[in-house]
Amino acid sequence: MKRRDFVKTASMATAGLTVINFPIFGKNAPSNKVIVAVMGVNSRGAYLAKCYSQLPNVEVAYLCDVEDHAIQNGLDALKNAARKPAIYRDIRKLLQQKDFDALIIATPDHWHAPAAILGVQHGKHVYVEKPCGQNPYEGELLAGAIHRYGKHIQMGNQRRSMPTLIAGVKEVRDGAIGNAYFAKAWYANDRKSIGFGKQVPVPPTLDFELWQGPAPRRPYRDNLVHYNWHWFWHWGTGEACNNGTHEIDCCRWFLGLDYPTKVASAGGRYAFKDDWQTPDTQVASFEFGSNKCISWESRSCNDYPVEGAGRGFIIYGDKGSLVNLGVGDYKIYDEKKKLVKEVKPDTAADPTNPVSATGNLDLYHFENFIGAVRGEAPLNSPVDEAQKSVLLCHLANIAQRTGRVLNCSPENGHILNDDDAMKLWKRQYESAWEPAIS
Repeated sequence: MKRRDFVKTASMATAGLTVINFPIFGKNAPSNKVIVAVMGVNSRGAYLAKCYSQLPNVEVAYLCDVEDHAIQNGLDALKNAARKPAIYRDIRKLLQQKDFDALIIATPDHWHAPAAILGVQHGKHVYVEKPCGQNPYEGELLAGAIHRYGKHIQMGNQRRSMPTLIAGVKEVRDGAIGNAYFAKAWYANDRKSIGFGKQVPVPPTLDFELWQGPAPRRPYRDNLVHYNWHWFWHWGTGEACNNGTHEIDCCRWFLGLDYPTKVASAGGRYAFKDDWQTPDTQVASFEFGSNKCISWESRSCNDYPVEGAGRGFIIYGDKGSLVNLGVGDYKIYDEKKKLVKEVKPDTAADPTNPVSATGNLDLYHFENFIGAVRGEAPLNSPVDEAQKSVLLCHLANIAQRTGRVLNCSPENGHILNDDDAMKLWKRQYESAWEPAIS
């Protein structure tokens, strides 16, 4: 059956999108039903809950969040689902439940790795949104966890499952642009100032103790929850991990690279003077030995496009170039800049949409994860591979924060001969909350 003949659409209340129900791998027998729980449902998580609930033979049985309005967003996203989900606030209590197969995580970054590790320790497969860790140490922990606990952990770098980009990688690897040696990625947005927050009482709708979870305790401020935590080093990871993960991952994927040997970063908080700590402007470079290089340009507060798009990447070779403009598209040009091939995705998307920049194409990745849970497909982005791309973003941030060029081991990406920079490899954790593999 052709996929277009299988399409069924439904209104996406949380994002104004249309969800396509792709055919899933395997049979839809009741015995093959996959039951999931979703943690963090204010925005992206509500979208994930909706999408997973519409995959064949998948049910969302539980929602977990620490804020009343977020919980309502999750419930609204599932208002037409056959099963009404039960609500938990504390992930530790939710994971005591034996009747679900997989945990979907869309929390703030500082919760990603700790929640994922708790999930596999309790026998659950895990889908965790990018970045898979708030620091490099957490990515290494997750890579070890999949082998220690024997459960799948897939990261939300959805482009890895898009058929068009999978085909594009094969073309580059097969020599369509000759020797591919350099890749450039970019992201542009028009984010506004977050101002100067005030220390105020925690809203009665929010369990701030659980919201902070693994992070050492800080007072509540009125410009932190729900989104601005991204721009504070204590909880977030800046634009590099927030959006750079996607295109930097594609660059590494297309070039067939693992760990860098040198990382540098320039930029800062230029557009506004406020509480925002991470760069709003950043240009990072990653060298891989003497043969290949990646660069990434981020402009959080100036959305003038590159190549006519707010995000994307270009792969350069000695016989041509491949250009992606943010979704599942690509064009191949020869060395004389003549267009020789154009591939378009079968759905449009908004590259700066904070809920789903790639729209319905995300479904391929969700479908792949469910197929792996059923034992019918390998993961397209297992976390031991995905964390290599997230590490590049973390290294860019460490280079930015220290103001130094980082020399790294090509074996594991560890920073060489720089004890101060390595202090940022791992964070401090709240007592009794530090993630660990037993």
